[in-house]
Order: sequence, then structure tokens, then C-alpha cells
Amino acid sequence: MTATGILRVVKPGLLSTVQDLGRWGHQASGVPVAGPMDLCSHRLANHLAGNAPDAATIEVTLIGPEVVVDAETVLAVCGADFDLTCDGDMVATGTSFRVSRGQTLKFGRRRSGARAYLAVAGGGVLVPPVLGSRSTHLVSHMGGLHGRALAGGDVLPVTPRASAAPARARGVTLPSGGRARVRVTPGPQGDWFGDDAWRALTSTSFRVSPRSNRMGYRLEGPPLPRARAEEAISEPVGMGAIQVPSAGEPILLMADRQTAGGYPKIGQVISADLCLAAQLAPGDFIEFARCTEREAVAALIARERELMAQMAPVREGRGTA
Repeated sequence: MTATGILRVVKPGLLSTVQDLGRWGHQASGVPVAGPMDLCSHRLANHLAGNAPDAATIEVTLIGPEVVVDAETVLAVCGADFDLTCDGDMVATGTSFRVSRGQTLKFGRRRSGARAYLAVAGGGVLVPPVLGSRSTHLVSHMGGLHGRALAGGDVLPVTPRASAAPARARGVTLPSGGRARVRVTPGPQGDWFGDDAWRALTSTSFRVSPRSNRMGYRLEGPPLPRARAEEAISEPVGMGAIQVPSAGEPILLMADRQTAGGYPKIGQVISADLCLAAQLAPGDFIEFARCTEREAVAALIARERELMAQMAPVREGRGTA
């Protein structure tokens, strides 16, 4: 796909990065996946913009950017609820909307959630792919725009398309009051932890530490003691794994996680609830509820049905927002 326009970053916000579905298939070579923290909101934003799910969006974290598009096109923003204006006129998150050449989109006050996704109709943000993905991995400086977060004055190639009609989606439920309750299944080393550790994990409101980032959330709360003292052999890790270092402070691995790790993993956040964890900010709280693998599969099916219902061809404000 050839770019025919640009999106210019006037102000970058706190942390804005280019993300697509991730850099899959290279973990065996030590290449991290990256990709969106909140996959559901990324998919919805692309759907509302008329793009394929793998189109690259801009992931906005906590404080949003100010951007200008040099051509008439359609934009969509999903995820965290921000005050949005286009040349001073209010627009809603969870919708797509037309913009004219030279208009400025500004992210204002954040009402809830932590991350939003900005999609541009016509194929998304067309930075050069690296190993098949446009996702930014900040630690390795790979992908995105020069492997880093966006900065003021950056220019991103896009292929504007204004033919898509505005649409609306309800979006995925955001954490309420800075708190999310997510379900977990036992991890590969779940039996390394006794009943006291599991009681602490499932009865505590853990605080997301300010030391958290896209690699993982450090969780502040009671330590989770191990019943076994030995160390695990390093093995592949996925998003949502709950690692427990020797001091007992759990770490919830997120999108920019390493490809392998040796800390024992007490649990795994189920796929259906990862979008809830992704919308937490430092200082927010997360709670864990144990569930079975059968319940995890049922929850994922329910989540996908919810998303598919919102991706039905609803236009011009006839959605469920």
C-alpha cells in the first residue's frame, strides 16, 4: 500500500506509539511481539475506520496527542474516554468521524481508562514494517517510527480515505473507579505456591506501581510466598502471565514483555480480561479471581461475540453507544 498523505504530530502526549497486531513468529529468535495493550479497542477503532484489524493505529497513553491530517479522511478513536475536539468541535470516543484537510484533532482531559487507539481510514499508519509488523517495541527500538515514541514534529505516512460513513460502537467496558477485577487460571508453576499465596492473590486489591510500563505491571501488595525454593528454567512467556520473583512481589506481563522468563508464574490472566488490565494506569488497583480453563474459554467466546456484535455495519449514530 502506497502512502498518499501524512499525519503530522503537533504534540505527542505522554506516550504515543504506532501499534498493529504485533510481531508474531519470531519469539524463538528473541524478538518480542509488542502490539496493542488493549487488542479489543485497537480492533474496534480499525473497524470503525473501515480498516482491516491488522492496520497500524496510534496507541495513546494517559495524556493524548494533538495531530493534523493533510487530507480529507475518516478517523476513529476507541478505548479510554478522552475529551476529543476536532478544530474545537467536540467529537466522541467510540465513533468514527470525517475530518477535512488541515483540521486538528486534540485529546483533552481523560475521564476513564488509560489507553486509546486512533485509527486512520485507508489502511492505517504506514510506517515501514519490520519483520512483518509496524508495531513499536520501545526497549529494542524496533518498528514504529524509528523504534521510539512519537515526538512533536513527526510526520507519519497514511493513505487517507473519506468514503467510509461515520459509525459508532459501544466499546469494551472500562475499569470503574480505577479498579479492575480479572480472572486467572493457574500458571505453569501454579503448584509452586501454597494456599496462603493463592488466598493473598485472590483476596487483595493490588496497586499498579508507578514503575509499571508496557513490559509489565509491578503490583504492590502482600508478597506471594513460594512453597518451593528452587528457580524455574526459563521458558516462553505470554501476555497476562503473573511472574513472582523471589521477594514475592508479583509482576503482570504485558504487551512489550520479554520472550522468555525464569521467574515462576503463579497464574495467567485469561485472554478475555486482558483488555481490562490494559486500561489500568499507575495508581489504579487490580483484583484477581481464580477460574477454570473451561470458564476462560467461555469468557473468550462471550468477548468475541460482544465484539462481533459491535462490528456489525451500523452507521450514522444508529449504534449502541
